[in-house]
Amino acid sequence: MPVLQVQDLVVEYRSDVTTRAVNGLSFVVEPGETVAVVGESGSGKSTVGQAVMGLLSQKAAVSGKILFTDPVTGATTDLAALPRDGEVMRRIRGNRIAMIFQEPMTSLSPLHTIGDQIGEAGRLHRGMDRQQAREATRDMLRLVQFPDPDRAVDSYPFELSGGLRQRAMIAMAMMCRPALLIADEPTTALDVTIQAEILKLLKDVQAELGMSVLLITHDFGVVANMADEVVVVYRGRVMERGSAREIFETPQHPYLKALLHAVPTFAMTERLSPIRPIVPKLEAFGEPCRVAVGEPLVVAERLTKRFRTRKGGFFSGGRSVTAVDQVSLSIEAGECLGLVGESGSGKTTVAMMIMRAFPPTEGTVKVRDDGGWQDVTRLEGEALAAYRRRVQLVFQDPFSSLNPRMSINEIIREPLVIHRIGTEGERDARVRDLMELVGLDPRMLRRYPHSLSGGQRQRVGIARALALKPDLLVCDEPVSALDVSVQAQVLNLLADLRRELNLTYLFVSHNLAVVDYLSSRVAVMCKGRLVELGETRAVIDNAQHPYTKALLAAVPDASLDRPLDFRALSAGRASDPAAWPEPYRLPPGQPPVMVERFPGHFVCAPQDAPALKEAA
Repeated sequence: MPVLQVQDLVVEYRSDVTTRAVNGLSFVVEPGETVAVVGESGSGKSTVGQAVMGLLSQKAAVSGKILFTDPVTGATTDLAALPRDGEVMRRIRGNRIAMIFQEPMTSLSPLHTIGDQIGEAGRLHRGMDRQQAREATRDMLRLVQFPDPDRAVDSYPFELSGGLRQRAMIAMAMMCRPALLIADEPTTALDVTIQAEILKLLKDVQAELGMSVLLITHDFGVVANMADEVVVVYRGRVMERGSAREIFETPQHPYLKALLHAVPTFAMTERLSPIRPIVPKLEAFGEPCRVAVGEPLVVAERLTKRFRTRKGGFFSGGRSVTAVDQVSLSIEAGECLGLVGESGSGKTTVAMMIMRAFPPTEGTVKVRDDGGWQDVTRLEGEALAAYRRRVQLVFQDPFSSLNPRMSINEIIREPLVIHRIGTEGERDARVRDLMELVGLDPRMLRRYPHSLSGGQRQRVGIARALALKPDLLVCDEPVSALDVSVQAQVLNLLADLRRELNLTYLFVSHNLAVVDYLSSRVAVMCKGRLVELGETRAVIDNAQHPYTKALLAAVPDASLDRPLDFRALSAGRASDPAAWPEPYRLPPGQPPVMVERFPGHFVCAPQDAPALKEAA
């Protein structure tokens, strides 16, 4: 018997207006099988997972059948017919059917330890006492390969990295060894290396427990590496359904074909094709950058940043942590420099020092001006305000970076008001021009951020960043949280703006496929150090440093012919500098040096690295 049978499922939200989120959806999940539900945001795929778990709000009306068959007892239950807060549903939820949510930080309680939260399922469903639950929690943390389970049970979520928080969520879901696991975008906000680890972990746990997985995602790279069957959903309806091989090799529906064409891959020669293309009005920007294309615009020399922690007490003085270690790079006018690395590698810290969001501990940042070079670290007063007009930031999360109490008109106008640029009428005209520049209808200016889609909000963020006509745009993971179709819109917009307006980008990302599509050069960072630098194609086609090779190997490709090598990924320790092979391992205390291995292609190595110098 199938573990889950969804038959003609309809979910409607009823208030003043009835909205049908799911419209006659049907699919089957067999024992031990992984079924991926794929679609854009708003397609209804998360609503399906919440309907199975009985987590929909009281305003949601559910019809159709959700038949769950427990492989242990053989009993079949129609979950759609159960009261969502009834005793039967509570016995199933978290026990026989478990769920991993998209954002672990918001779904874990900040007031309770990881051990208490994971052990709660054992106490509720298995009758464990506190000590038994604690021991079972340690076992589950070992199962999900937590580095120190004994210490982790007493840790709080804010003390863990994103990858460890997601492992804690998986341990919580696995506590009662469920028959069905629902994974709702389990790797969306994670680095590619952490994502690969989580995907391997899900596969390993699934094989050990023999459970079925309902995977909800928009990432076709994840689908290609995880799914046996695929269900493609658009506006609550099934557009196409079949095996993973059928979906990738012989797609039939135009919507599925459009989704596949919107995915950036390595060595793309054609332009991305978003489902809903946008047409920016590029002439609305005005005068391009004053610095000639190809000349250095910003030069960072031996940037170092140390932070002091307060561990051990408020008056203990803490210890010093080096976030960035002697990073040197230049950004040429009109180019896009990709800055790549895992979370904690120091790439955002470098970007913030270039923006003068905080000063470096050591090193300098210089910017080219009409009168020559300026030392950014020494700017003050009006000179600093003028520099801030030249360098603007596009944030990672468009929702949290936009004030929910301000209209779109007020958000885009704000930089003009702060810097006292133009009259009221000139500001009105400038805001309308910026809306057209990023392909948005000026009639949306009265709306608020919550009423816009993710892609529209990100375009508002880009319009705000362009309001002051900057020379350099710092893009900090601007597409990591977006669907593939919306991601294609934003990437194409950024490419058009750079090509037509001679804008310069510092593009911070962890996804080398995205960087390959947009960037002309790439700088790779690990543990605060710059480990490789060169032309994007040269670095991707001929990566030298073991960490760069590991990043490339961890990017999931939307193809069944190029699966992730999970065994190699788990065996490597590429993000640990002490584990780097010779000649890349740095002796303790020795400063990193960039050696030119090939023309324009640099790699980090000790000062006396004969093997690299001979090759160079």
